[in-house]
Amino acid sequence: MTPASTGASTVVGAVPAAPVDSRMAPGGPGYRRMSFALFLAGVATFALLYSTQALLPLISGDLGVTASAASWTVAAATGGLALFVIPMSALSERFGRRTVMTVSLAVAVAVALLVPFAGSLTTLVALRAVQGAALAGLPASATAYLAEEVRPRALVTAIGLFVAGNSVGGMSGRVITGWVAQEWGWRVAVGALGLLAVGCAVAFRLLLPEPRHFVAGSLRPRVLLGTVREHLGNPLLRRLYAIGALFMTVFGGVYTVIGYRLTEEPFGLPQGVVGSIFLVYLVGTVAASTAGRLVGRLGRRGALYLGGGTTAVGLLLSSADSLALVLLGLVLITAGFFAGHAVASSAVSKTATHGRAQASALYQSAYYVGSSAGSTVGAMAFHAGGWGGTVGVGLLAVLGVVGITLVGSRAARVAAARAAV
Repeated sequence: MTPASTGASTVVGAVPAAPVDSRMAPGGPGYRRMSFALFLAGVATFALLYSTQALLPLISGDLGVTASAASWTVAAATGGLALFVIPMSALSERFGRRTVMTVSLAVAVAVALLVPFAGSLTTLVALRAVQGAALAGLPASATAYLAEEVRPRALVTAIGLFVAGNSVGGMSGRVITGWVAQEWGWRVAVGALGLLAVGCAVAFRLLLPEPRHFVAGSLRPRVLLGTVREHLGNPLLRRLYAIGALFMTVFGGVYTVIGYRLTEEPFGLPQGVVGSIFLVYLVGTVAASTAGRLVGRLGRRGALYLGGGTTAVGLLLSSADSLALVLLGLVLITAGFFAGHAVASSAVSKTATHGRAQASALYQSAYYVGSSAGSTVGAMAFHAGGWGGTVGVGLLAVLGVVGITLVGSRAARVAAARAAV
């Protein structure tokens, strides 16, 4: 029988070809559609999650509540997300990332269309909590989808693009609501944002490619708890979770309170102009999307030091009574936060070799606990000590980021020394 008829190679001693990696990579089929779809998911997530943040002064006036009370419309959404992100990640392990993300967005946009009709602060906070719980299906499932469907060398860049979508969503949501609210009130503003999110959700579902490397897992509580315990037992993952929470404490506090500061003296800016201040989120878009190159040059810990230092300088500059310096401070805070967040979240996905959805969910849970804490504590500090109080809370959080990163650097040196023996 001839070699051709048996399928055998005609070259004696030929080396078998290396298996082809079928995962997506920049320039490859489906990568651009996937990137744009998850970018839109990021836009919708942050636009809805923080839809009331720029409107807090108007909500306070309309409902007759204090800044601290109004801040619960932000804290309830981020708290709901933090509470439900792990259960949602378990559902994505069983039913698929794409399915869970689609259902989560659908529920979140449906609630968004109800928010404008809330008649009291209690109702508004309750709707926002439900909205946050629905959005919990997005962040962990998205990063797990990317870890499974994108080649490892492109993972930081791909996650950076998703985070960049977060920054665009946060920026567009605040700018749109600021100007719409100035003319027609906060209720019309959040309704307009809900319609924008509907468009993003539909486009996301149409564009995102079917997963090719997803393997369904178990929904058994014992398996889920075992995976969670294993991740929490990993010192590197614990440090990354804490870093994400502390970065978000700064960001949540600053952007919850900044509207009050800029509408009061010595600035006295109108609501539309205050909303436009959030255009500095575009800096976050650039910082997040270039996080891969930053890690390539400085390493993960070097990038985290740079992100923390940039954030700290921004906080100090924002204490000035000069609008130009306040804006520069916000630019630096935003750049430092989004760079640090993109680096930490991508490191979680690379570190976890299994149960990636749970690993990402734990990071997201810590991250949004930090957001809720930052929103609440930042507003309380502002009420007690003005902007200086909010800045103090932020600087303490940045100090925590630097300290944890130093611990990681020392652990890496010790491990390298032991390996060399």
